Amino acid sequence: MWAGRFAKALDSKADDFNSSIRFDCKMYRQDIEGSIAHANMLAKQGIISASDCVSIVEGLGGILDDIESGALAFDMGCEDIHMFVEAELTKRIGDAGKRLHTARSRNDQVALDVRMYLRQRASDIRTLLVALVGEITDKAEENKAVIVPGYTHLQRAQPITFGHHLMAYSMMLLRDISRLDDAVKRMNYSPIGSCALAGTTYDTDRRYEAENLGFDGITLNSIDGVSDRDFCLELMSTFSIIMMHLSRLSEEIILWSSWEFKYIELDDAYTTGSSIMPQKKNSDMAELVRGKTGRVYGDLLALLTTLKGLPLAYNKDMQEDKEAVFDAVETVEMCLDIFAPMIRTMRVKADNMYRAAQEGFINATDLADYLTKKGMPFRSAYKIVGQLVAECIDKKCVLDNLPLDAYKAHSELFEDDLYNEISLETCVAKRISEGGTSVASVEMQIAYVREELKK
Repeated sequence: MWAGRFAKALDSKADDFNSSIRFDCKMYRQDIEGSIAHANMLAKQGIISASDCVSIVEGLGGILDDIESGALAFDMGCEDIHMFVEAELTKRIGDAGKRLHTARSRNDQVALDVRMYLRQRASDIRTLLVALVGEITDKAEENKAVIVPGYTHLQRAQPITFGHHLMAYSMMLLRDISRLDDAVKRMNYSPIGSCALAGTTYDTDRRYEAENLGFDGITLNSIDGVSDRDFCLELMSTFSIIMMHLSRLSEEIILWSSWEFKYIELDDAYTTGSSIMPQKKNSDMAELVRGKTGRVYGDLLALLTTLKGLPLAYNKDMQEDKEAVFDAVETVEMCLDIFAPMIRTMRVKADNMYRAAQEGFINATDLADYLTKKGMPFRSAYKIVGQLVAECIDKKCVLDNLPLDAYKAHSELFEDDLYNEISLETCVAKRISEGGTSVASVEMQIAYVREELKK
């Protein structure tokens, strides 16, 4: 490729070190589609002949068919996917193949291929996200009235419904879909025609080429066109947030499925056993998702570090973008693919949840609200209820079965109706504020998410 300038061949180890085809071959389709659009633009502008364009397009189509059928294997002796395709094309159609690279550089060619590849993979991940949000929302609807302790600081706090808890994750992942859409929108501008860094002397039509490749426009600065990897970072940041959300839910699934909680049971298809302990049923899929979150974070940090000190324009360091972003894409896709059916087949143990909610004084806030609604300042009510909780702990009972005379010893505002006010069902039903845990509120959240998913 650069034989005219160099007097001897690249050292074999240096050649292998420099090569990227072992991982950038993933972009063969995007490279060929981009080259077809480039050839058509060159012919439209009269830069190459119509007959050469026909030969190039037909030759590239044949290469694509042969790769996908398995008739053509990648030549790992080529430096990258771009040179493999060009060399194979020239082998098949002769000199016309050598004209394809007119008015472009590998710098803008690889920037184009990566954008096209990530655009497709982001679409695949979006589909999986939508499916997962749907599964979580379905599970929430099934359990919209199931009472469970709500936690803060991993301590039982207030009664909520399990459906309400699950809908929090639906909302998080719905925002992830929006973040992904935004990232793709900013990414969807074509760098092709930027060439090495300064553009070209040929009368090209970058906008025609971009439109034919499904882009919303072109990058407006040729140096930026070949130097920018913001789009990789933004996608990887979005992937990291997705994984953070999956990891949080994984952590809760792991806790909920333990003997200490027994709130849920995962299907056998998404658990493993032990090689030595026959009783074990381990939530390994959730644990793996939790673990792989660190891997995706690492991919993002690796690329941020690679890019942080680079001068403009293209530098070979930027070859390091692909392995990191490809790994992040594949890891997120794998985790989402396993997560949706794991949620769908998860069995909820409502009785255990309810029994746990009956302990821990999680109706104490409602008892304070009871006094407040009868005219007592909240801080005074808070203190009295704290004293009542301490009394219950001392007597080894709960607020629900403390005698009325014990209540009246603290305040004459207490009446028989307090027991109804602090029942778990009432505590949940009373939380009517928008976004709260009442069944009606959860139903509104479910309806909102379903409407968003339709869009």
